[in-house]
Amino acid sequence: MVFPPSLDPLFVAFQSALAGRYSLERELGRGGMGVVYLAREVRLDRLVAIKVLPPSLAAHAPLRERFLREARMAARLSQPNIIPIYAVDEAQDFVFYVMAYVNGETLAHRIATRGPLPAPEAARILREVAWALAYAHAQGVVHRDVKPENILLEQGTGRALVADFGIARLAQASGGTGVGEVLGTPDFMSPEQASGEAVDGRSDLYSLGVVGYYVLSGKLPFEGPNAAAIMAKHLTVAAPPTTTVAPAVPRALAQAMDRCLAKNPAERFASGEALAEALGDALEVRRETPVPVRVFLKRIKVVGIMGTYVYMVVLPTFISRLLWMLGRGGQRPVIELGIFMALLALPPLFTWRQLRRLARVGYGADDVALALKLAFERRREEMQFEYSHEPLVRDRVLSGMSVFCFGVAAVSGIASRLLHTPYNLSGMAVASAFFGVILGGVALFRRNVRLGRLPLWGRFWGGPVGRRLFRVASMGLRIAAPAANRPTELALGSVAEALFHALPRETRRALGDLPEVIKGLEARAQQMRQRIEDLDRTIAEAGPVARAPSGHRDALVADLGVAREAAQTRLGEVVAALETIRLDLLRLRAGAGTVESVTADLTNAREIGEQTERLLAAQREVEEALHRG
Repeated sequence: MVFPPSLDPLFVAFQSALAGRYSLERELGRGGMGVVYLAREVRLDRLVAIKVLPPSLAAHAPLRERFLREARMAARLSQPNIIPIYAVDEAQDFVFYVMAYVNGETLAHRIATRGPLPAPEAARILREVAWALAYAHAQGVVHRDVKPENILLEQGTGRALVADFGIARLAQASGGTGVGEVLGTPDFMSPEQASGEAVDGRSDLYSLGVVGYYVLSGKLPFEGPNAAAIMAKHLTVAAPPTTTVAPAVPRALAQAMDRCLAKNPAERFASGEALAEALGDALEVRRETPVPVRVFLKRIKVVGIMGTYVYMVVLPTFISRLLWMLGRGGQRPVIELGIFMALLALPPLFTWRQLRRLARVGYGADDVALALKLAFERRREEMQFEYSHEPLVRDRVLSGMSVFCFGVAAVSGIASRLLHTPYNLSGMAVASAFFGVILGGVALFRRNVRLGRLPLWGRFWGGPVGRRLFRVASMGLRIAAPAANRPTELALGSVAEALFHALPRETRRALGDLPEVIKGLEARAQQMRQRIEDLDRTIAEAGPVARAPSGHRDALVADLGVAREAAQTRLGEVVAALETIRLDLLRLRAGAGTVESVTADLTNAREIGEQTERLLAAQREVEEALHRG
């Protein structure tokens, strides 16, 4: 017999048993080992969540006693990222426990509705779960069912809270059907758990690694037609590196997830605290955009609105009217032409003024591009939620309408030249092209958001055209001190490039590829800094693993230390080469240097760059050998 939700027999019977203590409101969810209800505690007048063991399972005395014993054990856990259990109790034939009600959503629901999380947000949530696991493990409690459905995100704060601690142990006491959900969900089960071996806290860390893989990529590391096939892969198949499915994830975060997914528990993090610490290192320090750059972006947005109106509305209207007037003959729209030329000049002039103002205080195209990238990263999840989950039919319609408008524009333009009609075909051509550009731009923007690409505006300022605009706008300005938030190599490179463009044209021609050499040294220095950070993490991660009896691995770890020292030395040489070029250009500008001396130093700088590239390649080979070993 099928009952309406309000007359569900379990709901009615359970409410009767709780009468006067708790008032059930609705069902929140159910699984093989329990049903969760939203209820109101009568005495304290607060919302709570109650999980009740189904009568079919509660009828087994050993299982009933174990449920109560382990629920009481979990109730002793008191940590900000663990959902607190208020009471563990029995009423008539029911056993249940009462926990805090979290107003929010599960991590599983978040990923299903909004897609993979940005790396900083994912690292924060995973670190909070790692803290919760570390506390529980210290109390002798192993979760055994860490999965997105058991991680709740509090509305408003975003705090991650872990549910169902200790309940997974129930599975070993029952042979009933539905027990598999408590034993562990196959998609998130550790190899030792899948094989029935004894487990400890490192099993939960493996499961958290699967959760991290999922929230960063939207995919699971192992899939199969059934639970047995998935568990077999957990036992025998190495998990794909996180970067293969989420290439934009920072290396440190990806390496932490890969280490959690090691088959051998000894190769994982030793504790939840160690994992939380690694995730803390992976969290990027929130970089604030300097005030002058923020002001520039705010005002350049006004320019964008102004330019959109001028070039998308005023300009097509003027072209249409001009063609119409010329077609009638005898009219010379001199006044109209002057007005429209003035309007067309407004956006470039305003942009020029803002560029010079920003350049005067020491900022350039790289700073603007970085600020736009940071802003895009912070808004990417919101934009993907807004655009990515809408029907793709809308995107196809926008693209199709754009193509149609361009087709109408082409036909109208040709017809206006070949046919003599009383209709303004030129105006139709201009209007159709205008709408084609608008619709095509919207379709392209939606596609870029879906693919996680930085919009064209951001790529424009970081490209050669944006750099050239800043360089031209800064002509005649006194060279300002480089912005304090730049790395040394970028600050030196910026000053050297400005000095180069301040030289006479003949001198610039003689020095030819000096800007390319500067950019190459900047790139090599940044790559070397990144390699030093990577080597630090690799050495730290290899430490616990290196306790295994492997002389080859120990030797490679020692090589990594030597490679780090060499990388540090090489970084200093690259920065010194940039400093030498800067000083050469200062002497040349002051008349105390020669082009020949600058050329000689450029040759040395190229050689340093090539040596640095070879060193980077050698370090990568050492690290790959370590992973193979």
